[in-house]
Amino acid sequence: MFFLNPTRARHFAAMVMIGDGVMALIDPARDARAWKKGPKPWRDLMHGLSKRPALTRAIGVAQIAGGIYWALKQDEMD
Repeated sequence: MFFLNPTRARHFAAMVMIGDGVMALIDPARDARAWKKGPKPWRDLMHGLSKRPALTRAIGVAQIAGGIYWALKQDEMD
């Protein structure tokens, strides 16, 4: 299966990080609302982020940078 291959799973995770980071840059409130399911502390955090677009965008930039870094380091991990 797809996720039984660790290389593919890491690649997919990096793509998700980058994509979610881009979504946070484009529409930070909507991106935060998209993640509002889960335990109450998590929902409270996502609600707070939906009210703080600059912080959500900063987190998005960090996600993009982390995802790119992770993707570039994957060759070293194999």
